[in-house]
Amino acid sequence: MENFADQCLDMAQSILGQNLNAINADGSITPVDGEMGRFDEPGHAALAIGEYHRATQQSRFGDYDLVDLVARTVTAQAFIEEEAENGLAYSALGLLAFGPSKERNPVWERLLEPTRETLDHRLLQRTDYDNHLQAFNIAKAVTRFSMGLSKKDETGKLIDRFVERIKVNSSAGYCDDHPEGFGGCFDIYGVLSFVFIRQALQLHANIHLRDRKLPSLRTHAGKYIKMLPDIVRQDGLGWAYGRGIGAYGQMHCISLILQAMRDGWIADEEKPKYFDILRRLFQFFFTTYLDHEHGFLVIRDGERTTADTHTTRMANFDAARYLCQWARLAKSIGGSMDAKPAPAKRSGRFVVFDKSHRKENGLFNYFDPESSLHVQIPLVSAGSECGESSSSLAFPHCPGIIDWPANKQIPILLPELTFGKEKVIPAFYGKNCTTGLGLRNSFFFRYDQPELVTVDERFLTGVGSCKVNWTFLGGKMTSEFIFTVKNQVQLDSMRYVIAIGAPHTRYRSGLTYTIGEGGLRPVVIKDDFQAVWGETEVVTDDPDYRSYWGNIHYLQHLVRDHPLIMRPGLKYRLVVEFEPDIAFADA
Repeated sequence: MENFADQCLDMAQSILGQNLNAINADGSITPVDGEMGRFDEPGHAALAIGEYHRATQQSRFGDYDLVDLVARTVTAQAFIEEEAENGLAYSALGLLAFGPSKERNPVWERLLEPTRETLDHRLLQRTDYDNHLQAFNIAKAVTRFSMGLSKKDETGKLIDRFVERIKVNSSAGYCDDHPEGFGGCFDIYGVLSFVFIRQALQLHANIHLRDRKLPSLRTHAGKYIKMLPDIVRQDGLGWAYGRGIGAYGQMHCISLILQAMRDGWIADEEKPKYFDILRRLFQFFFTTYLDHEHGFLVIRDGERTTADTHTTRMANFDAARYLCQWARLAKSIGGSMDAKPAPAKRSGRFVVFDKSHRKENGLFNYFDPESSLHVQIPLVSAGSECGESSSSLAFPHCPGIIDWPANKQIPILLPELTFGKEKVIPAFYGKNCTTGLGLRNSFFFRYDQPELVTVDERFLTGVGSCKVNWTFLGGKMTSEFIFTVKNQVQLDSMRYVIAIGAPHTRYRSGLTYTIGEGGLRPVVIKDDFQAVWGETEVVTDDPDYRSYWGNIHYLQHLVRDHPLIMRPGLKYRLVVEFEPDIAFADA
Protein backbone atom coordinates (compact mmCIF):
# COMPACT_ATOMS: atom_id res chain seq x y z
CA MET A 1 0.00 0.00 0.00
CA GLU A 2 3.03 2.31 0.18
CA ASN A 3 3.01 2.88 -3.59
CA PHE A 4 -0.74 3.51 -3.48
CA ALA A 5 -0.27 6.04 -0.67
CA ASP A 6 2.46 7.86 -2.56
CA GLN A 7 0.39 7.94 -5.73
CA CYS A 8 -2.58 9.38 -3.86
CA LEU A 9 -0.47 12.09 -2.28
CA ASP A 10 1.10 13.00 -5.62
CA MET A 11 -2.35 13.34 -7.17
CA ALA A 12 -3.59 15.44 -4.24
CA GLN A 13 -0.64 17.79 -4.58
CA SER A 14 -1.28 18.12 -8.30
CA ILE A 15 -4.96 18.93 -7.77
CA LEU A 16 -4.25 21.42 -4.99
CA GLY A 17 -1.60 23.05 -7.18
CA GLN A 18 -4.27 23.69 -9.81
CA ASN A 19 -6.97 24.95 -7.41
CA LEU A 20 -5.44 26.85 -4.49
CA ASN A 21 -5.16 29.92 -6.69
CA ALA A 22 -8.97 29.98 -6.82
CA ILE A 23 -9.09 30.98 -3.13
CA ASN A 24 -9.53 34.74 -3.03
CA ALA A 25 -8.22 37.19 -0.43
CA ASP A 26 -11.59 37.16 1.35
CA GLY A 27 -11.73 33.34 1.37
CA SER A 28 -14.34 33.04 -1.34
CA ILE A 29 -13.79 30.62 -4.24
CA THR A 30 -13.56 31.63 -7.89
CA PRO A 31 -15.54 29.14 -10.01
CA VAL A 32 -14.21 27.69 -13.24
CA ASP A 33 -15.33 29.38 -16.44
CA GLY A 34 -18.94 28.69 -17.30
CA GLU A 35 -20.00 27.57 -13.82
CA MET A 36 -21.64 29.23 -10.84
CA GLY A 37 -20.06 28.80 -7.42
CA ARG A 38 -21.69 27.28 -4.35
CA PHE A 39 -22.07 28.80 -0.90
CA ASP A 40 -20.31 25.84 0.74
CA GLU A 41 -17.17 25.79 -1.43
CA PRO A 42 -14.93 27.64 1.10
CA GLY A 43 -15.66 24.84 3.59
CA HIS A 44 -14.72 22.15 1.08
CA ALA A 45 -11.46 23.97 0.38
CA ALA A 46 -10.69 24.30 4.10
CA LEU A 47 -11.10 20.56 4.74
CA ALA A 48 -9.05 19.64 1.67
CA ILE A 49 -6.17 21.76 2.97
CA GLY A 50 -6.67 20.40 6.48
CA GLU A 51 -6.43 16.81 5.23
CA TYR A 52 -3.28 17.67 3.29
CA HIS A 53 -1.77 19.05 6.51
CA ARG A 54 -2.71 15.85 8.37
CA ALA A 55 -1.13 13.70 5.66
CA THR A 56 2.11 15.68 5.36
CA GLN A 57 2.37 17.79 8.55
CA GLN A 58 3.30 20.69 6.26
CA SER A 59 1.98 24.20 6.71
CA ARG A 60 3.16 25.50 3.36
CA PHE A 61 2.45 24.42 -0.19
CA GLY A 62 4.92 26.10 -2.51
CA ASP A 63 4.32 29.82 -2.06
CA TYR A 64 1.04 29.27 -0.24
CA ASP A 65 0.66 29.61 3.52
CA LEU A 66 -1.84 26.84 4.26
CA VAL A 67 -2.69 28.17 7.71
CA ASP A 68 -3.59 31.51 6.17
CA LEU A 69 -5.68 29.89 3.41
CA VAL A 70 -7.70 27.86 5.92
CA ALA A 71 -8.19 30.92 8.14
CA ARG A 72 -9.52 32.83 5.14
CA THR A 73 -11.87 30.07 3.94
CA VAL A 74 -13.15 29.38 7.46
CA THR A 75 -13.85 33.09 7.87
CA ALA A 76 -15.67 33.27 4.56
CA GLN A 77 -17.79 30.23 5.41
CA ALA A 78 -18.63 31.53 8.87
CA PHE A 79 -20.10 34.75 7.48
CA ILE A 80 -22.09 33.24 4.62
CA GLU A 81 -25.71 33.82 5.60
CA GLU A 82 -27.25 31.39 3.10
CA GLU A 83 -28.04 27.84 4.16
CA ALA A 84 -24.82 25.83 3.81
CA GLU A 85 -24.70 23.23 6.58
CA ASN A 86 -22.18 21.07 4.81
CA GLY A 87 -19.85 23.98 4.12
CA LEU A 88 -19.87 24.92 7.79
CA ALA A 89 -19.18 21.32 8.84
CA TYR A 90 -16.37 20.93 6.30
CA SER A 91 -14.75 24.17 7.41
CA ALA A 92 -15.05 23.10 11.06
CA LEU A 93 -13.18 19.85 10.40
CA GLY A 94 -10.65 21.78 8.31
CA LEU A 95 -9.97 23.96 11.33
CA LEU A 96 -9.80 20.95 13.67
CA ALA A 97 -7.32 19.20 11.35
CA PHE A 98 -4.66 21.66 12.50
CA GLY A 99 -5.01 20.50 16.09
CA PRO A 100 -7.54 20.14 18.90
CA SER A 101 -7.81 22.90 21.50
CA LYS A 102 -7.93 26.52 20.44
CA GLU A 103 -4.80 27.20 22.51
CA ARG A 104 -2.67 25.04 20.19
CA ASN A 105 -4.36 25.54 16.83
CA PRO A 106 -2.49 27.89 14.47
CA VAL A 107 -5.58 28.51 12.33
CA TRP A 108 -7.61 29.59 15.36
CA GLU A 109 -4.85 32.01 16.26
CA ARG A 110 -5.18 33.67 12.83
CA LEU A 111 -8.95 34.17 13.15
CA LEU A 112 -10.14 37.60 14.23
CA GLU A 113 -12.34 37.85 17.30
CA PRO A 114 -15.55 38.58 15.35
CA THR A 115 -14.90 35.45 13.27
CA ARG A 116 -14.32 33.34 16.38
CA GLU A 117 -17.57 34.54 17.95
CA THR A 118 -19.55 34.00 14.74
CA LEU A 119 -18.07 30.55 14.19
CA ASP A 120 -18.79 29.54 17.79
CA HIS A 121 -22.38 30.71 17.43
CA ARG A 122 -22.95 28.94 14.11
CA LEU A 123 -21.41 25.68 15.31
CA LEU A 124 -23.85 25.75 18.22
CA GLN A 125 -26.88 26.20 15.97
CA ARG A 126 -28.75 22.95 15.30
CA THR A 127 -31.42 22.05 12.79
CA ASP A 128 -32.68 18.53 13.43
CA TYR A 129 -32.23 16.46 10.26
CA ASP A 130 -33.39 12.98 9.33
CA ASN A 131 -31.03 12.65 6.34
CA HIS A 132 -27.29 12.90 5.57
CA LEU A 133 -27.23 16.50 6.83
CA GLN A 134 -27.27 15.06 10.34
CA ALA A 135 -23.67 13.97 9.72
CA PHE A 136 -22.76 17.65 9.44
CA ASN A 137 -24.36 18.35 12.83
CA ILE A 138 -22.13 15.64 14.26
CA ALA A 139 -19.01 17.23 12.74
CA LYS A 140 -20.00 20.62 14.18
CA ALA A 141 -20.44 19.07 17.64
CA VAL A 142 -17.07 17.29 17.39
CA THR A 143 -15.33 20.54 16.51
CA ARG A 144 -17.02 22.63 19.16
CA PHE A 145 -16.12 20.24 21.97
CA SER A 146 -12.63 19.36 20.74
CA MET A 147 -11.67 23.00 20.27
CA GLY A 148 -12.76 23.77 23.82
CA LEU A 149 -15.66 26.00 22.76
CA SER A 150 -18.02 23.93 24.89
CA LYS A 151 -17.65 21.73 27.95
CA LYS A 152 -20.72 19.76 26.93
CA ASP A 153 -20.18 17.14 24.22
CA GLU A 154 -23.29 16.54 22.10
CA THR A 155 -21.56 14.15 19.69
CA GLY A 156 -22.79 10.93 21.28
CA LYS A 157 -26.38 12.10 21.44
CA LEU A 158 -26.35 13.19 17.79
CA ILE A 159 -24.86 9.87 16.63
CA ASP A 160 -27.50 7.97 18.61
CA ARG A 161 -30.18 10.08 16.96
CA PHE A 162 -28.68 9.44 13.50
CA VAL A 163 -28.67 5.67 14.10
CA GLU A 164 -32.19 5.73 15.54
CA ARG A 165 -33.50 7.52 12.43
CA ILE A 166 -31.96 4.80 10.27
CA LYS A 167 -33.86 2.15 12.23
CA VAL A 168 -37.12 4.09 12.04
CA ASN A 169 -36.94 4.69 8.28
CA SER A 170 -35.55 1.34 7.14
CA SER A 171 -36.53 -2.13 8.28
CA ALA A 172 -33.18 -3.43 6.97
CA GLY A 173 -30.97 -0.73 8.52
CA TYR A 174 -30.00 1.43 5.53
CA CYS A 175 -30.06 5.23 5.26
CA ASP A 176 -33.22 6.65 3.73
CA ASP A 177 -32.00 10.10 2.77
CA HIS A 178 -35.44 11.49 1.93
CA PRO A 179 -37.95 9.79 4.25
CA GLU A 180 -40.57 12.51 4.07
CA GLY A 181 -43.29 12.31 1.44
CA PHE A 182 -42.92 9.24 -0.76
CA GLY A 183 -39.76 8.10 1.04
CA GLY A 184 -37.34 5.36 0.14
CA CYS A 185 -34.31 7.30 -1.13
CA PHE A 186 -31.51 4.77 -0.58
CA ASP A 187 -28.48 5.97 -2.51
CA ILE A 188 -24.80 6.96 -2.22
CA TYR A 189 -25.59 9.59 0.41
CA GLY A 190 -25.86 6.78 2.94
CA VAL A 191 -22.21 5.90 2.26
CA LEU A 192 -21.26 9.59 2.41
CA SER A 193 -22.87 9.88 5.85
CA PHE A 194 -20.83 7.07 7.38
CA VAL A 195 -17.59 8.20 5.75
CA PHE A 196 -18.01 11.77 6.99
CA ILE A 197 -19.06 10.78 10.52
CA ARG A 198 -16.11 8.41 10.81
CA GLN A 199 -13.76 11.13 9.60
CA ALA A 200 -15.17 13.54 12.19
CA LEU A 201 -14.82 11.00 15.01
CA GLN A 202 -11.17 10.45 14.12
CA LEU A 203 -10.59 14.12 14.98
CA HIS A 204 -12.56 13.98 18.25
CA ALA A 205 -10.52 14.94 21.31
CA ASN A 206 -12.15 12.15 23.34
CA ILE A 207 -10.98 8.85 21.84
CA HIS A 208 -13.07 6.92 24.37
CA LEU A 209 -16.28 8.33 22.93
CA ARG A 210 -15.10 7.33 19.47
CA ASP A 211 -14.50 3.77 20.62
CA ARG A 212 -17.95 3.62 22.24
CA LYS A 213 -19.78 4.81 19.12
CA LEU A 214 -17.98 2.78 16.48
CA PRO A 215 -19.87 -0.49 17.09
CA SER A 216 -23.28 1.06 16.36
CA LEU A 217 -21.90 2.74 13.23
CA ARG A 218 -20.30 -0.52 12.13
CA THR A 219 -23.64 -2.33 12.32
CA HIS A 220 -25.06 -0.15 9.55
CA ALA A 221 -21.94 0.84 7.61
CA GLY A 222 -21.12 -2.86 7.33
CA LYS A 223 -24.25 -3.37 5.24
CA TYR A 224 -22.90 -1.05 2.56
CA ILE A 225 -19.48 -2.70 2.71
CA LYS A 226 -21.10 -6.07 2.01
CA MET A 227 -22.88 -4.61 -1.03
CA LEU A 228 -19.70 -3.54 -2.79
CA PRO A 229 -18.62 -6.97 -4.16
CA ASP A 230 -21.94 -7.16 -6.02
CA ILE A 231 -21.92 -3.53 -7.15
CA VAL A 232 -18.37 -2.90 -8.42
CA ARG A 233 -18.01 -3.81 -12.07
CA GLN A 234 -15.05 -5.61 -13.68
CA ASP A 235 -13.71 -2.34 -15.08
CA GLY A 236 -13.96 -0.73 -11.63
CA LEU A 237 -17.11 1.36 -12.01
CA GLY A 238 -18.68 1.60 -8.57
CA TRP A 239 -22.00 3.02 -7.37
CA ALA A 240 -24.02 3.66 -10.54
CA TYR A 241 -27.51 4.76 -9.52
CA GLY A 242 -29.20 7.56 -7.61
CA ARG A 243 -28.10 11.10 -6.90
CA GLY A 244 -24.60 12.53 -6.96
CA ILE A 245 -22.75 9.60 -8.55
CA GLY A 246 -20.02 9.78 -11.22
CA ALA A 247 -16.70 10.66 -9.56
CA TYR A 248 -18.36 10.61 -6.13
CA GLY A 249 -19.66 7.09 -6.81
CA GLN A 250 -16.01 6.07 -6.83
CA MET A 251 -14.61 8.29 -4.07
CA HIS A 252 -17.15 7.54 -1.35
CA CYS A 253 -16.80 3.78 -1.89
CA ILE A 254 -12.99 3.89 -1.78
CA SER A 255 -13.09 5.84 1.48
CA LEU A 256 -15.57 3.41 3.02
CA ILE A 257 -13.34 0.41 2.25
CA LEU A 258 -10.17 2.06 3.54
CA GLN A 259 -11.84 3.23 6.75
CA ALA A 260 -13.25 -0.26 7.29
CA MET A 261 -9.83 -1.84 6.79
CA ARG A 262 -8.22 0.61 9.18
CA ASP A 263 -10.85 -0.14 11.83
CA GLY A 264 -10.63 -3.91 11.39
CA TRP A 265 -14.17 -4.23 10.06
CA ILE A 266 -13.09 -6.51 7.20
CA ALA A 267 -11.99 -10.02 8.16
CA ASP A 268 -8.54 -11.20 7.05
CA GLU A 269 -9.97 -13.86 4.76
CA GLU A 270 -12.07 -11.19 3.03
CA LYS A 271 -9.23 -8.72 2.51
CA PRO A 272 -7.97 -10.08 -0.86
CA LYS A 273 -11.46 -9.54 -2.29
CA TYR A 274 -11.69 -5.99 -0.96
CA PHE A 275 -8.14 -5.11 -2.00
CA ASP A 276 -9.11 -6.14 -5.52
CA ILE A 277 -12.29 -4.04 -5.36
CA LEU A 278 -10.27 -1.11 -4.04
CA ARG A 279 -7.75 -1.44 -6.87
CA ARG A 280 -10.46 -1.50 -9.52
CA LEU A 281 -12.39 1.42 -8.01
CA PHE A 282 -9.26 3.55 -7.87
CA GLN A 283 -8.11 2.62 -11.37
CA PHE A 284 -11.50 3.62 -12.80
CA PHE A 285 -11.42 6.90 -10.84
CA PHE A 286 -7.84 7.62 -11.92
CA THR A 287 -8.39 6.99 -15.63
CA THR A 288 -11.93 8.34 -15.94
CA TYR A 289 -11.87 11.62 -14.04
CA LEU A 290 -8.28 12.82 -13.76
CA ASP A 291 -6.64 14.97 -16.44
CA HIS A 292 -3.12 13.55 -16.23
CA GLU A 293 -1.60 16.31 -18.34
CA HIS A 294 -2.80 19.21 -16.19
CA GLY A 295 -3.44 17.40 -12.91
CA PHE A 296 -7.01 18.19 -11.98
CA LEU A 297 -10.41 16.47 -11.86
CA VAL A 298 -12.73 16.73 -14.86
CA ILE A 299 -16.38 16.08 -14.06
CA ARG A 300 -18.02 18.32 -16.68
CA ASP A 301 -16.93 18.96 -20.27
CA GLY A 302 -18.20 18.67 -23.83
CA GLU A 303 -18.84 14.94 -23.51
CA ARG A 304 -20.15 14.41 -20.00
CA THR A 305 -21.69 16.23 -17.09
CA THR A 306 -22.64 15.73 -13.47
CA ALA A 307 -25.39 16.72 -11.05
CA ASP A 308 -26.30 20.40 -11.21
CA THR A 309 -25.52 20.66 -7.49
CA HIS A 310 -21.87 19.72 -8.01
CA THR A 311 -19.26 22.19 -9.28
CA THR A 312 -15.86 21.43 -10.75
CA ARG A 313 -14.13 23.44 -8.03
CA MET A 314 -15.94 21.60 -5.23
CA ALA A 315 -15.20 18.21 -6.80
CA ASN A 316 -11.51 19.07 -7.11
CA PHE A 317 -11.20 20.09 -3.47
CA ASP A 318 -13.15 16.98 -2.43
CA ALA A 319 -10.88 14.79 -4.55
CA ALA A 320 -7.77 16.34 -2.97
CA ARG A 321 -9.26 15.78 0.48
CA TYR A 322 -10.07 12.15 -0.22
CA LEU A 323 -6.69 11.45 -1.82
CA CYS A 324 -4.90 12.78 1.27
CA GLN A 325 -7.18 10.68 3.44
CA TRP A 326 -6.49 7.58 1.34
CA ALA A 327 -2.75 8.18 1.62
CA ARG A 328 -2.95 8.29 5.43
CA LEU A 329 -5.21 5.28 5.68
CA ALA A 330 -3.16 3.20 3.24
CA LYS A 331 0.01 3.75 5.27
CA SER A 332 -1.73 2.64 8.46
CA ILE A 333 -3.30 -0.41 6.80
CA GLY A 334 -0.22 -1.76 5.03
CA GLY A 335 -0.45 -4.93 2.96
CA SER A 336 -0.60 -5.18 -0.82
CA MET A 337 -3.28 -4.51 -3.43
CA ASP A 338 -1.85 -7.25 -5.65
CA ALA A 339 -3.74 -10.08 -3.93
CA LYS A 340 -6.09 -11.88 -6.30
CA PRO A 341 -9.43 -13.19 -4.99
CA ALA A 342 -11.31 -16.16 -6.38
CA PRO A 343 -13.07 -15.39 -9.70
CA ALA A 344 -16.57 -14.00 -9.29
CA LYS A 345 -19.43 -16.32 -10.13
CA ARG A 346 -22.65 -15.63 -11.97
CA SER A 347 -25.11 -14.17 -9.50
CA GLY A 348 -28.40 -12.35 -9.10
CA ARG A 349 -29.10 -10.79 -5.69
CA PHE A 350 -31.71 -8.43 -4.32
CA VAL A 351 -30.66 -6.22 -1.42
CA VAL A 352 -33.71 -5.23 0.64
CA PHE A 353 -33.45 -1.64 1.87
CA ASP A 354 -36.89 -1.37 3.42
CA LYS A 355 -39.94 -3.59 3.60
CA SER A 356 -43.21 -2.35 5.01
CA HIS A 357 -46.93 -2.82 4.46
CA ARG A 358 -46.94 0.28 2.24
CA LYS A 359 -44.01 -0.37 -0.07
CA GLU A 360 -40.68 -2.10 -0.54
CA ASN A 361 -37.36 -0.66 -1.71
CA GLY A 362 -34.16 -2.42 -2.71
CA LEU A 363 -31.46 -3.00 -5.31
CA PHE A 364 -31.14 -5.96 -7.67
CA ASN A 365 -27.64 -6.80 -8.93
CA TYR A 366 -26.93 -9.25 -11.74
CA PHE A 367 -23.52 -10.36 -13.01
CA ASP A 368 -22.63 -12.89 -15.71
CA PRO A 369 -18.84 -13.38 -16.05
CA GLU A 370 -19.09 -15.09 -19.43
CA SER A 371 -20.84 -12.21 -21.20
CA SER A 372 -19.57 -9.51 -18.74
CA LEU A 373 -23.14 -8.23 -18.32
CA HIS A 374 -23.29 -6.47 -14.95
CA VAL A 375 -26.36 -4.40 -14.06
CA GLN A 376 -27.93 -2.64 -11.09
CA ILE A 377 -31.72 -2.22 -10.97
CA PRO A 378 -32.66 0.22 -8.20
CA LEU A 379 -36.16 0.25 -6.79
CA VAL A 380 -35.77 3.49 -4.85
CA SER A 381 -37.04 7.04 -4.63
CA ALA A 382 -35.21 9.83 -6.45
CA GLY A 383 -35.46 12.02 -3.34
CA SER A 384 -34.51 15.63 -4.01
CA GLU A 385 -34.04 14.83 -7.73
CA CYS A 386 -37.67 13.80 -8.11
CA GLY A 387 -38.72 14.31 -11.74
CA GLU A 388 -35.32 15.75 -12.69
CA SER A 389 -33.07 12.75 -13.33
CA SER A 390 -33.21 9.22 -14.73
CA SER A 391 -30.56 7.91 -12.30
CA SER A 392 -33.03 6.40 -9.82
CA LEU A 393 -35.41 4.77 -12.32
CA ALA A 394 -35.85 1.00 -12.15
CA PHE A 395 -34.03 -0.11 -15.30
CA PRO A 396 -30.74 -2.05 -15.64
CA HIS A 397 -27.99 0.49 -15.01
CA CYS A 398 -24.85 -0.41 -16.98
CA PRO A 399 -22.97 2.73 -18.13
CA GLY A 400 -21.40 2.37 -21.56
CA ILE A 401 -23.98 -0.28 -22.48
CA ILE A 402 -27.24 1.07 -21.04
CA ASP A 403 -26.86 4.82 -20.54
CA TRP A 404 -29.08 7.65 -19.32
CA PRO A 405 -28.85 11.44 -18.99
CA ALA A 406 -27.59 12.76 -15.67
CA ASN A 407 -30.00 15.70 -15.36
CA LYS A 408 -33.08 14.75 -17.34
CA GLN A 409 -35.78 12.16 -16.68
CA ILE A 410 -36.71 9.97 -19.63
CA PRO A 411 -38.19 6.43 -19.47
CA ILE A 412 -35.07 4.36 -20.18
CA LEU A 413 -36.17 0.76 -20.91
CA LEU A 414 -39.43 1.49 -19.05
CA PRO A 415 -42.93 2.21 -20.41
CA GLU A 416 -44.21 5.66 -19.47
CA LEU A 417 -48.01 5.85 -19.68
CA THR A 418 -49.89 9.16 -19.93
CA PHE A 419 -53.43 9.52 -18.57
CA GLY A 420 -54.53 13.11 -19.12
CA LYS A 421 -52.08 15.27 -17.20
CA GLU A 422 -50.62 12.35 -15.27
CA LYS A 423 -47.62 10.30 -16.37
CA VAL A 424 -46.91 6.96 -14.62
CA ILE A 425 -43.82 4.78 -14.71
CA PRO A 426 -43.08 1.39 -13.03
CA ALA A 427 -40.28 2.64 -10.79
CA PHE A 428 -39.56 3.98 -7.27
CA TYR A 429 -41.34 1.29 -5.23
CA GLY A 430 -42.64 -2.26 -5.30
CA LYS A 431 -44.56 -4.86 -3.35
CA ASN A 432 -43.94 -8.59 -3.19
CA CYS A 433 -40.36 -8.16 -4.44
CA THR A 434 -38.89 -11.57 -5.21
CA THR A 435 -35.76 -12.90 -6.84
CA GLY A 436 -34.55 -16.41 -7.55
CA LEU A 437 -33.71 -19.03 -10.15
CA GLY A 438 -36.08 -19.66 -13.03
CA LEU A 439 -36.11 -21.82 -16.15
CA ARG A 440 -32.74 -22.97 -17.54
CA ASN A 441 -30.97 -21.57 -14.50
CA SER A 442 -32.03 -18.00 -15.27
CA PHE A 443 -32.32 -15.32 -12.57
CA PHE A 444 -35.51 -13.35 -12.17
CA PHE A 445 -36.45 -10.17 -10.34
CA ARG A 446 -40.15 -9.44 -9.91
CA TYR A 447 -42.23 -6.84 -8.15
CA ASP A 448 -45.80 -5.55 -8.12
CA GLN A 449 -47.18 -2.04 -7.99
CA PRO A 450 -50.71 -2.29 -6.53
CA GLU A 451 -51.16 1.41 -7.30
CA LEU A 452 -49.60 3.14 -10.28
CA VAL A 453 -47.07 5.83 -9.39
CA THR A 454 -46.43 9.07 -11.24
CA VAL A 455 -43.06 10.27 -12.55
CA ASP A 456 -42.97 12.80 -9.69
CA GLU A 457 -43.54 10.02 -7.13
CA ARG A 458 -47.22 10.26 -6.22
CA PHE A 459 -49.55 7.31 -5.94
CA LEU A 460 -52.26 7.51 -8.62
CA THR A 461 -54.83 5.83 -6.42
CA GLY A 462 -57.70 3.91 -7.99
CA VAL A 463 -56.50 3.90 -11.60
CA GLY A 464 -54.68 0.60 -11.98
CA SER A 465 -51.71 -1.59 -11.14
CA CYS A 466 -48.58 -3.02 -12.72
CA LYS A 467 -46.49 -6.17 -12.46
CA VAL A 468 -42.83 -6.16 -13.51
CA ASN A 469 -40.64 -9.17 -14.30
CA TRP A 470 -36.97 -8.99 -15.30
CA THR A 471 -35.31 -12.24 -16.38
CA PHE A 472 -31.56 -12.74 -16.95
CA LEU A 473 -30.02 -15.72 -18.72
CA GLY A 474 -26.32 -15.36 -19.50
CA GLY A 475 -25.96 -12.12 -21.44
CA LYS A 476 -29.65 -11.94 -22.34
CA MET A 477 -32.25 -9.98 -20.38
CA THR A 478 -35.99 -9.85 -20.82
CA SER A 479 -38.37 -7.29 -19.37
CA GLU A 480 -42.09 -7.81 -18.97
CA PHE A 481 -44.55 -5.13 -17.86
CA ILE A 482 -48.18 -6.06 -17.24
CA PHE A 483 -50.68 -3.23 -16.68
CA THR A 484 -54.29 -3.60 -15.55
CA VAL A 485 -56.88 -0.92 -14.79
CA LYS A 486 -59.65 -0.91 -12.20
CA ASN A 487 -62.15 1.03 -14.32
CA GLN A 488 -62.31 1.90 -17.99
CA VAL A 489 -59.84 4.69 -18.68
CA GLN A 490 -58.30 6.39 -21.70
CA LEU A 491 -54.56 6.04 -22.17
CA ASP A 492 -53.45 9.08 -24.16
CA SER A 493 -49.95 7.90 -25.04
CA MET A 494 -47.13 5.51 -24.17
CA ARG A 495 -43.41 5.90 -24.76
CA TYR A 496 -40.36 3.72 -24.14
CA VAL A 497 -36.82 4.97 -24.75
CA ILE A 498 -33.47 3.35 -25.51
CA ALA A 499 -30.45 5.63 -25.16
CA ILE A 500 -27.29 4.76 -27.10
CA GLY A 501 -24.17 6.38 -25.67
CA ALA A 502 -20.44 5.87 -25.39
CA PRO A 503 -17.67 6.30 -22.83
CA HIS A 504 -15.62 9.47 -22.87
CA THR A 505 -13.30 9.48 -25.88
CA ARG A 506 -10.33 10.58 -23.77
CA TYR A 507 -10.99 9.88 -20.09
CA ARG A 508 -11.46 6.12 -19.92
CA SER A 509 -9.54 2.94 -19.28
CA GLY A 510 -8.97 0.13 -21.76
CA LEU A 511 -11.41 -2.04 -19.82
CA THR A 512 -14.25 0.50 -19.87
CA TYR A 513 -17.50 -1.05 -21.06
CA THR A 514 -18.81 0.11 -24.42
CA ILE A 515 -21.44 -1.16 -26.77
CA GLY A 516 -20.32 -3.16 -29.80
CA GLU A 517 -21.53 -3.01 -33.37
CA GLY A 518 -24.48 -5.27 -32.53
CA GLY A 519 -25.92 -2.72 -30.12
CA LEU A 520 -28.45 -3.76 -27.51
CA ARG A 521 -30.23 -6.04 -30.00
CA PRO A 522 -33.73 -5.19 -28.74
CA VAL A 523 -36.64 -7.39 -29.78
CA VAL A 524 -40.25 -6.56 -28.93
CA ILE A 525 -41.80 -9.93 -28.05
CA LYS A 526 -45.29 -8.65 -27.20
CA ASP A 527 -46.80 -5.19 -27.31
CA ASP A 528 -50.47 -4.78 -26.44
CA PHE A 529 -50.06 -1.01 -26.77
CA GLN A 530 -49.33 -1.40 -30.51
CA ALA A 531 -46.53 1.15 -30.34
CA VAL A 532 -44.17 1.83 -33.23
CA TRP A 533 -40.49 2.73 -33.40
CA GLY A 534 -39.92 6.34 -34.32
CA GLU A 535 -36.98 7.70 -36.26
CA THR A 536 -33.72 7.68 -34.31
CA GLU A 537 -33.17 11.01 -32.59
CA VAL A 538 -29.60 12.33 -32.71
CA VAL A 539 -28.65 14.12 -29.46
CA THR A 540 -24.85 14.14 -29.68
CA ASP A 541 -24.68 17.94 -29.46
CA ASP A 542 -27.47 18.37 -26.93
CA PRO A 543 -25.98 19.07 -23.46
CA ASP A 544 -29.19 17.80 -21.81
CA TYR A 545 -28.28 14.24 -22.84
CA ARG A 546 -24.83 13.85 -21.35
CA SER A 547 -24.27 11.20 -18.73
CA TYR A 548 -21.92 11.05 -15.74
CA TRP A 549 -19.43 9.05 -17.81
CA GLY A 550 -19.76 9.96 -21.47
CA ASN A 551 -22.03 11.31 -24.18
CA ILE A 552 -25.39 10.00 -25.35
CA HIS A 553 -25.61 10.04 -29.14
CA TYR A 554 -28.95 8.49 -30.09
CA LEU A 555 -32.42 7.99 -28.66
CA GLN A 556 -34.73 5.29 -29.99
CA HIS A 557 -38.40 5.83 -29.13
CA LEU A 558 -41.08 3.16 -29.05
CA VAL A 559 -44.25 5.27 -29.04
CA ARG A 560 -48.00 5.02 -29.13
CA ASP A 561 -49.11 8.61 -29.78
CA HIS A 562 -52.88 8.15 -30.05
CA PRO A 563 -55.48 7.16 -27.42
CA LEU A 564 -56.22 3.63 -26.26
CA ILE A 565 -59.28 2.73 -24.19
CA MET A 566 -58.00 0.42 -21.45
CA ARG A 567 -60.68 -1.87 -20.06
CA PRO A 568 -60.86 -3.61 -16.68
CA GLY A 569 -60.26 -7.35 -16.71
CA LEU A 570 -57.74 -7.14 -19.55
CA LYS A 571 -53.98 -7.31 -19.21
CA TYR A 572 -51.82 -5.00 -21.29
CA ARG A 573 -48.34 -6.42 -21.78
CA LEU A 574 -45.10 -5.02 -23.08
CA VAL A 575 -42.31 -7.60 -23.35
CA VAL A 576 -38.90 -6.56 -24.68
CA GLU A 577 -35.80 -8.73 -24.91
CA PHE A 578 -32.18 -7.57 -25.10
CA GLU A 579 -28.86 -9.28 -25.71
CA PRO A 580 -26.29 -6.46 -25.53
CA ASP A 581 -23.14 -6.68 -27.62
CA ILE A 582 -20.67 -5.85 -24.84
CA ALA A 583 -17.22 -4.67 -25.88
CA PHE A 584 -14.37 -2.82 -24.21
CA ALA A 585 -13.17 0.66 -25.10
CA ASP A 586 -9.67 -0.21 -26.29
CA ALA A 587 -10.13 -3.88 -27.11
